[in-house]
Amino acid sequence: MSTTQAIALLELDSVAVGTRVADAMVKRSPVRRIRIGTVQPGKYLILVGGSVAEVEEAHLAGLCEGGEALLDEIILPGVHEQVLDALDHKRRKDRDDALGILEFSSIPASVLAADVAVKSANISIVEIRLGDGLGGSGITHLTGKVEDVQFAIEAGVASVRRAEVNVRSVVIPQLHPEIQEQLGQSTSFSGSG
Repeated sequence: MSTTQAIALLELDSVAVGTRVADAMVKRSPVRRIRIGTVQPGKYLILVGGSVAEVEEAHLAGLCEGGEALLDEIILPGVHEQVLDALDHKRRKDRDDALGILEFSSIPASVLAADVAVKSANISIVEIRLGDGLGGSGITHLTGKVEDVQFAIEAGVASVRRAEVNVRSVVIPQLHPEIQEQLGQSTSFSGSG
């Protein structure tokens, strides 16, 4: 997504409606990037990327078409490169510093919080996981100096203050080496060990 200046992410509760929404979005605007698909538990995600104007136009079409099936959505002009990398499943090495974890019941809220967090402090995003194996939640693992991770976590949580979105977050000043090694490989139980 190196030419991506903006992204929009829509979370819907219907595969059928989600497919119709994705089709309407790309028919309305020539976005450079689209990824669609299901995540647990029965949610449908649409991620589009491109120039700010392209993404805004596609996002508007998605909002108009989504109706009651739309659970949550975001649009991020000026999205941080680390967020794009993480959404492309590129993992960064954990620096031997603090680990912060952001967990949200809304997948779009999780991506928004990751973007705010990485823009607010000198931290690195290790991973963003969305939906599968998480009961439909989204998580982000951050690393850096303790004070930077704490500030980034606070900024990420503050960016999503809505009663309907459950939020959990932690900062672990120094992980045990064995836990750090396993998290460096995967945060999925089936992908570790």
